[in-house]
Amino acid sequence: MTVKPIRKAVFPVAGLGTRFLPATKAIPKEMLPIVDRPLIQYAVDEAIEAGIEQMIFVTGRGKSTIEDHFDSAYELEHTMRSRDKDLSILDGTRLKPGNCAYVRQQEPLGLGHAIWCARDIIGDEPFAVFLPDEFMHGETGCMKQMVSAYEEKGGNLLSVLEIEKEKVSSYGVIDPGNSEGVLTEVRGLVEKPAIEDAPSNLIISGRYILQPDVMRTLENQEAGSGGEIQLTDAMAKMIGNQAFHAVTFDGNRFDCGSKAGYLEANFALAMEREDLADDVREFIKKYI
Repeated sequence: MTVKPIRKAVFPVAGLGTRFLPATKAIPKEMLPIVDRPLIQYAVDEAIEAGIEQMIFVTGRGKSTIEDHFDSAYELEHTMRSRDKDLSILDGTRLKPGNCAYVRQQEPLGLGHAIWCARDIIGDEPFAVFLPDEFMHGETGCMKQMVSAYEEKGGNLLSVLEIEKEKVSSYGVIDPGNSEGVLTEVRGLVEKPAIEDAPSNLIISGRYILQPDVMRTLENQEAGSGGEIQLTDAMAKMIGNQAFHAVTFDGNRFDCGSKAGYLEANFALAMEREDLADDVREFIKKYI
């Protein structure tokens, strides 16, 4: 099967991060660090690993720090170089102008609307979507696993994870069809269903590969759950007309939109670091 390559990725980063106030009053939540790298950096690194060439950030007011992070920092780099400091620690933070673009979501109208704001840059190409506060961590990145499946199946793909049925009402949930290895046919999608109405306990986990047709669907999409334009609703309309599959991610997911998930991610990654694991293990013993 010949499919168009996934060259572009959209990062919806316009949210206000109210669950982390006051820390996010002046700092975007996407810039909060997991150990020593901001959340958005992990998402961009995952995209680069998957072969994606252009990063499209859908931002809002007060998000200029994200743009600064992926720009050159002449004074910092000059000072580090003059002191014989290792500049490789900044690898991945310097995106060239042709490799990144920034557009504004001027009103908080939902994830679907944020994706639609990138329509002119996406054009007529398939593209990836990353929700940075869904921190996906594995030996092979989630998007690389999805791109491998896309090259085989084409169409649209979602990353999914299995959770306890009691928690499904906080997520988008798939109605599963036939399964083959890590791939599951998607017959339908429901955004934040009541527990008794949920078609499965497989939740959409913050990574997507979508055909450009979704932009035309979003153009006329009405507000759904929470009074927002939901990406899940737009994708649901496309099922039956285009191939949709879910990829079960081989790795761990941390919900860094919640304080507990954010703290867990810091702890988990610190425990993987040779320079930190022993110290972390010792101080955790004091509290348990």
